[in-house]
Amino acid sequence: MSECTHDCSSCGENCSSREIQKLKPNEHSSIKKIYAVVSGKGGVGKSMVTSMLSVLTNRKGYKVGVMDADITGPSMCNEFGLTGKTSGCDFGIMPMTTPTGIEVISMNMFLNNPSDPVVWRGSMLNGVINQFFQDVFWGDLDYLYIDMPPGTGDIPLTVFQSLPIDGIIVVTSPQDLVSMIVEKAVKMAKLMNVPIVGLVQNLSYFECPNCKNKHFIFGEGKIEEVARNYEIDSISYLPIDPKLAESSDNGMMEWFQGDYLDSLIEKITK
Repeated sequence: MSECTHDCSSCGENCSSREIQKLKPNEHSSIKKIYAVVSGKGGVGKSMVTSMLSVLTNRKGYKVGVMDADITGPSMCNEFGLTGKTSGCDFGIMPMTTPTGIEVISMNMFLNNPSDPVVWRGSMLNGVINQFFQDVFWGDLDYLYIDMPPGTGDIPLTVFQSLPIDGIIVVTSPQDLVSMIVEKAVKMAKLMNVPIVGLVQNLSYFECPNCKNKHFIFGEGKIEEVARNYEIDSISYLPIDPKLAESSDNGMMEWFQGDYLDSLIEKITK
């Protein structure tokens, strides 16, 4: 057997090095389902989609948590308007709780100033991911959403290999280049044997408030072609909506309105 290079793209799906023992949450926590939200590149609205999914799942009466795995570019505190530092208890690190009861853990909760950079190498970043999963007192969660950093680098590989992921949601935008990059994320999930639950295309169209016609400012994209190629049966489209952007920027995502992700939520919670 050849020595493992840790480059999963160079080996087969049955490579024994992929069979890494999955981590478990701490003994005082229980998590039923875990979904990771990924994107091929940054700036396509992945964190906004993560927060929307967690809010919609919470509205259905489930107990929900969010792990911000984008250690060097965390944004979940901003999405939910959370400030200050987290604390600990006898059972582990305490996540912060949003007004509607969503549990959140993010690197910004450990910084003296939210704008302070996290300048760490991969091994330290991976260690934080493991701590967020194992050392946080999540309690009893029905669903945990993981907001991933963009791309197919070290942290996504750690999450896919180490955590018991039930599926991923891939976020994209209509530009051709982004669609090509999304295929990289989809292929990585396939290589790691992680099911793809659905695709979400952000910035899909602008609906004129007067005539109600939809205008595809960035083109209509190739998300349906990607879905066909990889046998993904769930596609959701988010519009260019100033109200969504305002909710995200002002920490008000728990009160957003819109049915754009309802079909995806039905698939996740069925």
